[in-house]
Amino acid sequence: MKKLALLVLSFTLMLLVAACSNEQKSNQKTSKQEEASANDTLTLSWPLDIGAVNPHLYAPNEMFAQALLYDPLVSYGDNGEIQPALATDWEISEDGKSYTFTLREGVVYSDGSSLTAENVKRNIEAVLQNMERHSWLEAVSMIDKVEVIDELKVKIDLKESYYPFLQELTLIRPLRMLADSGFPEGGSTAEEIEAPIGSGPWILTDYVKGSHAEFTRNDNYWGEKPKIKKVIIKVIPDSQARIMALEKGDIDLIFGSGQLAPVEYQTLQQKGTYQTLISGPLSTRVLAINSTIAPTNEKEVRLALQYAMDRKTIVEHILNGLEEEAQSLFSPGFPYSDIKVGQYENNFEEAKKILDQAGWKMVEGQPFRMKNNQVLQVTIPYRSTELVHKEILEYLQSAWREIGIDVQLKAEESQIYTQKVRAGEFNLTFNDTWGVPYDPHMFIRTMIGENQLGLYVQSGTAISSEFTANVNKVIRSTDENERRALYEGILQGIHDEAMFIPISYRTNYLVANNGVKRLQFTPHQYEVPLSLFELEE
Repeated sequence: MKKLALLVLSFTLMLLVAACSNEQKSNQKTSKQEEASANDTLTLSWPLDIGAVNPHLYAPNEMFAQALLYDPLVSYGDNGEIQPALATDWEISEDGKSYTFTLREGVVYSDGSSLTAENVKRNIEAVLQNMERHSWLEAVSMIDKVEVIDELKVKIDLKESYYPFLQELTLIRPLRMLADSGFPEGGSTAEEIEAPIGSGPWILTDYVKGSHAEFTRNDNYWGEKPKIKKVIIKVIPDSQARIMALEKGDIDLIFGSGQLAPVEYQTLQQKGTYQTLISGPLSTRVLAINSTIAPTNEKEVRLALQYAMDRKTIVEHILNGLEEEAQSLFSPGFPYSDIKVGQYENNFEEAKKILDQAGWKMVEGQPFRMKNNQVLQVTIPYRSTELVHKEILEYLQSAWREIGIDVQLKAEESQIYTQKVRAGEFNLTFNDTWGVPYDPHMFIRTMIGENQLGLYVQSGTAISSEFTANVNKVIRSTDENERRALYEGILQGIHDEAMFIPISYRTNYLVANNGVKRLQFTPHQYEVPLSLFELEE
């Protein structure tokens, strides 16, 4: 009996040892699987929720997320070259009013359905049905009809010739393609979509509003597939919280100059433990001045603000030298950016002289200038998430008070800010130019569009009628000499009437841990090129 008991005990111990060994191997296997999964996933921060990701609408839909999911017919390449995307070929009629696109064979949406000419027609017509919302975009206004030629060939007829039509088809929104299953029952995408089903390199696989969004690689993508399998976007509105998340390893990447103040970027750069990168000039950081409401409806007030702009201090001490001073509306390298229109040098005494001559006088016992018992006061709303804008405006508030102007700053939540700007409830506000493929023609075009910020900038000036006529001409002109002459007049008018205050040429920057490879920027300031990044194996 004792021998039997010993044998049973020995056998039991053997089983326990084997079980422990198997459990250890299982744990090691699980740990390796988790590690492999982590190596396949890139996590980054974003200050705003991505929204419903409707390809045919604007805010609160985030542009970078729309670009991850949806494809255009054609894409914008180096030096503005129009390249194939969903369309492999296109023909333009001699009169420039008809475009026939041949679609790429074998393209499938993330739900498995095929790209067809009928689907393209449905997408374009959905945008046309919401014409009022897209009035800023000439390509939409120009479309007369869309015709299906065969399963993979679609023809778009324009009302008149319009030279930038292909260029505007490359935009992130609103002319990108949604699968049929993404359309709501009523067919209109003017309010909402059924689901964000695109043909792009990524698929939205998880989303919790205000918290995070998960994008998974689309293995059926027609183009070069991303090297990374999964991307998680964490909504982190506060920059300090983003930095803490990076330091704790909760995120791998902070992308975009709007997410970090320059001093925060440089602090992380100086630590030497992260990868840091700065892009070339992508757009121009400008203040737009509302010429339709007092007191900025007075040209003299606008001129005084121009002369009291110390770009050098802003660039050196707020932007920490990460951007260059802007002396023109469009940064070097953009079309027509070489047109010289003059500059307003920083001269506080000149600013004071102009205001005195305009009747805005300093009154004893009063901190600000007055005229007709009215205080010289300007209101500047800004998005509360834009840290750099906040710092620049706080500096300008102090500087402009030195010449007797009361500057009221209003930090607003993004949607409220957008509503206020559309309603013209501002004297000044930030309105950066848009970069490629928008500048210069589309940025200029919005200055005559209804419900557009740019309309408030020019419509109260003395040259508004002439300005509007010239913009209408330039966007339709197909003669380069005529177009350049028109742009010279337009840009000179913008300068002379002090419609915008250029501050600096805006760049993007990023900070990443050392596990992220092939970090780079594209010329598009609104894209995050996640498909080009890789993760260390």
